Amino acid sequence: MNASPRPITPFDSRATAAEVIDGVDLTGRRAVVTGGASGIGTETVRSLATAGAEVTVAIRRPATAEPLIRELSAVPGAGPVRAEALDLADLASIDSFARAWRGPLDILVANAGIMALPTRTVTERGWEMQLATNFLGHFALATALHAPLHEAGAARIVVVSSGAHRKAPFDFDDPHFEQRAYEPWAAYGQSKSAEVLFTVGGARRWADDGIMVNALNPGYILTNLQRHLDDDTMRAFGVMDSEGNLTPLPHYKTPAQGAATSVLLAASPLLNGVTGRYFEDNQEARVVRDDEDQPGGVAAHALDPRAADRLWEYAADAIR
Repeated sequence: MNASPRPITPFDSRATAAEVIDGVDLTGRRAVVTGGASGIGTETVRSLATAGAEVTVAIRRPATAEPLIRELSAVPGAGPVRAEALDLADLASIDSFARAWRGPLDILVANAGIMALPTRTVTERGWEMQLATNFLGHFALATALHAPLHEAGAARIVVVSSGAHRKAPFDFDDPHFEQRAYEPWAAYGQSKSAEVLFTVGGARRWADDGIMVNALNPGYILTNLQRHLDDDTMRAFGVMDSEGNLTPLPHYKTPAQGAATSVLLAASPLLNGVTGRYFEDNQEARVVRDDEDQPGGVAAHALDPRAADRLWEYAADAIR
C-alpha cells in the first residue's frame, strides 16, 4: 500500500486540530470517537463536531461526556454529539454498541487507550489489559462496524498509536505475558505495534470496500493517559517538579496540538485515498530500523505485511 507517493501536508508539529480542519465541511458525516471525553479525544470530538459532523463519544462512563456535549450544543453549526457506553475490554459491550448502530459510519477514531499498568492485569478472557483495550477491543469494534463503514463509501479509520511501538514488536509466542516476566512498557509498546499492524492489515483487506485505515503518533502530551504513572516516574521523565506540579517540557504538545494528526487523518481531503500509513506531526513518518536511536519514525516491524496478516488471523480467532 505504500507504493504511492508520500503525501505532504502544509501543517507542522505545532498545528492544532482546529487549524488542520479549517474550511472542511463535515455536515452529514457521522463519526465515532472512542475515549472522546478527555485529552486528545475531547479535542478530536470538538473539531469534528464543530466542522458539522454528528459525533458519538464511545466511552465506559457516558456521563463524563456531558460537559463536552453541553459545550458543543451551544456552538453554531456544530453537529449533534451524544455519548454511548463502550468498554473495549468487554466483547459483549462492543457487540452491543455495534448492534445498536444504524446507518453509515464515515469516521472511526480508535483513540481510547491505557498505558503502563504497573502490574499485570487481565480481562475475563485472560487478555493482558493494555493489549485488550488498545488493540483487541478496537479490532473487534472495527470489524463489527465493517458494514456501516462500507456503507459510507469513503470511510476512514484512524488508530492512535504511539512512538513506544518502536521498542516492542508483537510477541506472537506470548502476547499476554503468561510465560515472560511482565513489564509495563513492553506491554504498552507491544499493544501499539499491534495497532500499526492492524492498519497495514486493514488497508490490505478493506481498500476495495472504500475504507481507509491509518495510524498515528500524537506526540508527547500531558493527559489522563499518564494516570497509572507514579510521581517518581513522572519526575524521571522531567514533567513533574519536587512539589508535584506538572511541568511539560518544551517539546510537549497541548491536547489541541496532539489531536491535530488524528483530525487530519479523519477529515482532511489532503489524504483522500491514503491508507496503510503511519503519521506523526501531521506528516507521514519515515521508516526506521529497530536499532536506530533517533526520535520519531515508524519501525519496520510494525509495517511488515506478513506480521500484519498473522496478527489479523490471531485477533480474528481471539475475538470469536
